[in-house]
Amino acid sequence: MLNEAIVAREAWITAGKAVVAATVIRTWGSSPWPAGSRFLVSSDGETHGSVSGGCVEEDLRLRALRVLETGSPEMVSYGISNEDAFQVGLACGGTIEVFVQPW
Repeated sequence: MLNEAIVAREAWITAGKAVVAATVIRTWGSSPWPAGSRFLVSSDGETHGSVSGGCVEEDLRLRALRVLETGSPEMVSYGISNEDAFQVGLACGGTIEVFVQPW
């Protein structure tokens, strides 16, 4: 997965785009992807990868574009109980902590 991220990053950089990486730093409880998983966003909003199986990627895409504007990395946590996750149709609960930074 890291190799695919590097290939995507290099293609975007070659095309003159900036890249932000959102990387799972820690997980608690049940989570779809382990620590180290990456979600990339290019300066024109293209994405590659996943950190949650689709649950938080749109929020991370918007945060990534803000990080490009401000130049300031962000740490963000997302979490939901297993019971609440099941009620809203998600595969799992748990909490993930994600670091969003220019890459």
